[in-house]
Amino acid sequence: MRTLFLIFISLISTFVKAQTDTVLDTIYANDTKNVALFFPEPIRQGITGSDNFVFSYNREKEQYFGLLQAKPGKESNLLVVNRNGAIFSYIVRYKKHLSKLNYFIPLSNSIGNEKPIVTDSIQVVTSEKNIDNRTYYYQKFCSYLLNRNQRIGRIKKRMQGIVLNVENVVFDKEELYFVIQIENNSTLDYDLNFLNLSIETRQKGKKKSLQSLYQEPIYKHYLPSKIAEGKMVRFVYVMPKFSLSNDRRAILELNEKDGERNIKLNISHRYINNPN
Repeated sequence: MRTLFLIFISLISTFVKAQTDTVLDTIYANDTKNVALFFPEPIRQGITGSDNFVFSYNREKEQYFGLLQAKPGKESNLLVVNRNGAIFSYIVRYKKHLSKLNYFIPLSNSIGNEKPIVTDSIQVVTSEKNIDNRTYYYQKFCSYLLNRNQRIGRIKKRMQGIVLNVENVVFDKEELYFVIQIENNSTLDYDLNFLNLSIETRQKGKKKSLQSLYQEPIYKHYLPSKIAEGKMVRFVYVMPKFSLSNDRRAILELNEKDGERNIKLNISHRYINNPN
């Protein structure tokens, strides 16, 4: 009990110090809906400062998300500690009508670590520490999307046993996430040459033509180089946010290396302008 008390005092001390340096974000909740908070590492401990706020998380098996609910009353604070010791702190307030139900917390929002980082003679370097926080966020959010069973519509095309399918288009922050599936129902492996996303514009006038503009992905999550026969792969393209007028559409072009099983899949402006 004394050990837990000392840990709690240490956390509060860190929190107070961080408040002097950082303006805390506010998260709103109510008593009719669950507000989900997704963290970059599994939650080890979550504490609210008032009984009218409840933060629930799996205490037996560490998971990446917790659920926040609130009853009417004064604002309070939420303190969360991840498995790696990273500390996150937020102001929490009751709000009858909520405009946001999901918060994806990047590692950059951490106010510090419960354990001081000490330089040791033996340095352990992980791949996650070598990449920037934004890429780390893309990794976690893409993994979350691949675990969801959500579809935006039927966006699919087949060619000689190869099926290209856009399962979902999701908007988050300033990016569009394209959840893509490729299925190989043929008897030959499929070697991927490229998979490009372009915006195609129909030129008006007597001589109608098409103009295509390639869109460079910000991040590619689990993009394969080969799809074995009889196998299916799912991955995510992260693109800068964009919208399309009625005379424009997105084109997803799948090209086979040293082969002719190429597919061009049209994505209507409706799916781009109304993502999940």
